[in-house]
Amino acid sequence: MTNTDSVQQAGEYMAAEYLARRPLDIMTQPFAPTDEASAYAIQEAFLNRVAEAGDTTVWGYKIAYTNNVMRERAGIYEPVSGLILASGVHESGDTGATLDSSDYYRLGIECEVAVRMDADLPASGAPYTRESVSDAIEWLAVSFELVDGREGAVVEGVDPSLRAIVVNISNGGAVLGDPVRDWQGLDLVASSGRMLVNGEVVGEGVGADVLGHPVEPVAWLANSLVARGKSLKSGDTILTGSYAPPYLLNAGDAAVAEIEGLGEARFSVV
Repeated sequence: MTNTDSVQQAGEYMAAEYLARRPLDIMTQPFAPTDEASAYAIQEAFLNRVAEAGDTTVWGYKIAYTNNVMRERAGIYEPVSGLILASGVHESGDTGATLDSSDYYRLGIECEVAVRMDADLPASGAPYTRESVSDAIEWLAVSFELVDGREGAVVEGVDPSLRAIVVNISNGGAVLGDPVRDWQGLDLVASSGRMLVNGEVVGEGVGADVLGHPVEPVAWLANSLVARGKSLKSGDTILTGSYAPPYLLNAGDAAVAEIEGLGEARFSVV
């Protein structure tokens, strides 16, 4: 079996398990990824098949493990990225979005900065820095990352980052607050962020917890994509990593994410 065949088989397996709402137990399979390149290739094949089945498209990217606490907890020491499907993205609006708990295997939330790109970041501009990517940003917004936790078994002795990448870091979509276009003067390093569920604070942090600055992960992603023969495009949206560890929700819960200077996003679960 060629490597391409193995990636396609793995992607088809992952999509079938995902659509059947089963745990993504790929690391116990013979076509499990053995390195970062194969993990990202399988992730892309998996999400493309899910997108085709759901008549949707890839909307943007999520970046995970930009927070030291979460890296140490997972035993992962560098950020990794995943893809976000348009069908999982919701606008908070004035009254908040409403999500159906039955659409998720195990629903959780993280409080993040969303970044919308206004220009391409081609390979010719690499390596990118926070300063160089800032000029290509259209807006920032407070957001929830929706976590749909269905990771399969952990295989002893295997780099946990491979499992994180291949299961798309459990992304289930996003809930976005209102865009903020005049963000350059904000002190995002010191900006406080928090999540509240049913009025109680369940997680909090500051912008410095996200690779030192919530826009820094955009530069990391731009360089990571270039290294994989890809690039960020105008119109891409990126969730740059959580201010606090994830929190699990139940039907009946109401959640609010707040980031100083960027406002809030909210939704309820039925």
